[in-house]
Amino acid sequence: MFTELSADHLPTTAKEFWLVNDKKNPTILFAGNNIGEDYLFELTSFLKDKKFGVINISKSGTTTETALAFRLLKKQCEDQRGKEEAKDVIVAVTDAKKGAARTCADKEGYKSFIIPDNVGGRFSVLTPVGLLPIAVAGFDVKQLVAGAADMEKACGKDVAFEENPAAIYAATRQALYTQAGKKIEIVCNFQPKLHYFAEWWKQLYGESEGKDQKGIFPAACDFTTDLHSMGQWIQQGERSIFETVISVETPNEKLLFPHDDENLDGLNFLEGKRVDEVNKMAELGTRLAHVDGGVPNILVNVPELNAYYLGQLIYFFEKACGISGLLEEVNPFNQPGVEAYKKNMFALLNKPGYEAESKAIQERLKNE
Repeated sequence: MFTELSADHLPTTAKEFWLVNDKKNPTILFAGNNIGEDYLFELTSFLKDKKFGVINISKSGTTTETALAFRLLKKQCEDQRGKEEAKDVIVAVTDAKKGAARTCADKEGYKSFIIPDNVGGRFSVLTPVGLLPIAVAGFDVKQLVAGAADMEKACGKDVAFEENPAAIYAATRQALYTQAGKKIEIVCNFQPKLHYFAEWWKQLYGESEGKDQKGIFPAACDFTTDLHSMGQWIQQGERSIFETVISVETPNEKLLFPHDDENLDGLNFLEGKRVDEVNKMAELGTRLAHVDGGVPNILVNVPELNAYYLGQLIYFFEKACGISGLLEEVNPFNQPGVEAYKKNMFALLNKPGYEAESKAIQERLKNE
């Protein structure tokens, strides 16, 4: 059992429900992406008396969420396994030379993997940040990387715009934003396994494009589930949205509708049909309804859910994100806005070095 620590946990959870683990490999649990006391208490309680290791993913080692969780789990692992044994199951994914996590790894003798200097957290799925936990969980990272490499070729500089899927997607969404007034993009899927992939997509585009008072707001819906909550708004709400539908052509399994003698639910007309056939008609019917309701649709087809095509999908969205940000005339590779809340949090916690900020924020709170 391995616990992964990372504030940017979504690159790995994007893969979390794609494939069925054969249970021969460790279970991956996540921490370091929130400061929920109940969650961390329940996690440490669950890990009590269990053999577990820790993958500490942090370029600096000082990100609050990750550092707090690592301190808790490092101590628990050492208490339960002994310091010598614990150092063999604690792994650092961090900067090559600097930072608290690098210092700790070198001092304790942890095995470590490098986060490239020029790759931000949300773009790091195809680095050790994502590949190590995915490999530990027993999935085929070679196929994941192979898919990404093939998509890199398909989106290369020498590929004409009309044949470049990443360029077409980036240009289309920016045209909808700047020329049609569509300020919200909803990534939709009809496969539960894509839930966390969509969560990663939200981080990828939100952090990359939301700058200078500009940017398409990234949202996500899991259909058909969210048709029973968000479907009404999408169909008849403000026409400021467009959808990007990730459509999976072939499921990995086969399940047929059975016959029922009483037919109380009236579904015998589906007898012998695959569940996926019904899902496909729900998808097509939804797309037609939303287009009729004034919601433009972008369709992204995925042949099947496996590591190879996931690698393609990851690279496709990453490449398109860079292009789209540049078309928007922002830097898609930084995220300066996230420092604002951290500054306030440290001031409120009276962190050393934030004395002036602490005084200013306390005065502000008195006057509100």
